[in-house]
Amino acid sequence: MKTLARRISPVLVIALASLWLLLNQSASVGHALLGILLGVAFAWAASTLRPLHARLRRLDTAALLTLVVIKDIVLNNLHVARIVLSPARPGNLRSGFVRIPLELRDPHGLAALAIIVTSTPGTVWAGHSTADGTLTLHVLDLEDEGAVVRLIKQRYEQPLRRIFE
Repeated sequence: MKTLARRISPVLVIALASLWLLLNQSASVGHALLGILLGVAFAWAASTLRPLHARLRRLDTAALLTLVVIKDIVLNNLHVARIVLSPARPGNLRSGFVRIPLELRDPHGLAALAIIVTSTPGTVWAGHSTADGTLTLHVLDLEDEGAVVRLIKQRYEQPLRRIFE
């Protein structure tokens, strides 16, 4: 059985205590102690709800992936804005679903992939089959299914596998 200190995330305790101080608009010793106490209690309660913890194996890869995702979000925002604001484009628009076979099996990696593709404008995570590991993705402007599959697998899945598996 895990010890109490190991089950509590110090980052979560600090975040909760800081939130407590911000909400109370006070940095007094009493509020700080109460914030830390509440942070420990809530972090412990949260750890009992989620017994499976993520293990980040490559923080350098995670940092690079974060930059890639930010860049993709900005560029895809511009692309979607161009689609929406262009009067001639909607008639030529071909949206559709793409099935992508994934090798990624870690639940935290899959959750991160879901966040990435859903927060990138023009793509939405439409489903995932755990039986065969297939991701169903909806793409707003689908020009080449193969290119979408390669993009997801190389740009997002491979780094996530290095980070989580």
